[in-house]
Amino acid sequence: MSKLRVNAFSLSLDGFGAGLSQDLENPLGVGGKSLHKWAFTTRTFRKMFGEEGGATGVDEDFAARSFENVGAWILGRNMFGPIRGPWKDESWKGWWGDNPPYHVPVFVLTHHAREPVVMEGGTTFYFVTEGIHSALEQAKAAADGEDVRVGGGVATIRQYLEQKLIDEMHLAISPVLIGAGENLLAGLDMPKLGYQCSEQVASPHAMHVVIKRA
Repeated sequence: MSKLRVNAFSLSLDGFGAGLSQDLENPLGVGGKSLHKWAFTTRTFRKMFGEEGGATGVDEDFAARSFENVGAWILGRNMFGPIRGPWKDESWKGWWGDNPPYHVPVFVLTHHAREPVVMEGGTTFYFVTEGIHSALEQAKAAADGEDVRVGGGVATIRQYLEQKLIDEMHLAISPVLIGAGENLLAGLDMPKLGYQCSEQVASPHAMHVVIKRA
């Protein structure tokens, strides 16, 4: 049965998944890049950017797992790009160049309609204006029995958590403090929503925690 998953989502020690002032120069906000140091040297992430080699071990194991059995993705608009409001033109096609790392259909939540964008490598971006339930329905249909991965950002993941729709969530808690930004779990009563910790594994760079619905 298809699951809705969050994988390899990095958090600071103070609970932030992105910093303040996200823009073209700082897509993860001020201090946000430091959250992902655990991932940058892994084989999986180096391969995503066309580089060879990379570290093995705990971080690589979780990075590799994050791409297994994924048939579609859901992204918030900010994860697709820095543009706000109506689309000014069709020139922006994501942060990742002509061949994004998804290689499956990607459903982008937005308030502003746009025609699908077909990229190299099997990625097509579809823009969903009808909300999170419509995006999930479309993503599950496209995934054809495989899982759907929610890539973020924080606001998108929180919406799915509040509706008890996420089946499994892997968080990589990095040993950094960024002070302010978008807090993933603030105000959410996770046990009341039915979630519990099912796995925790430490590496020198992060504490990997898996949370599942009971």
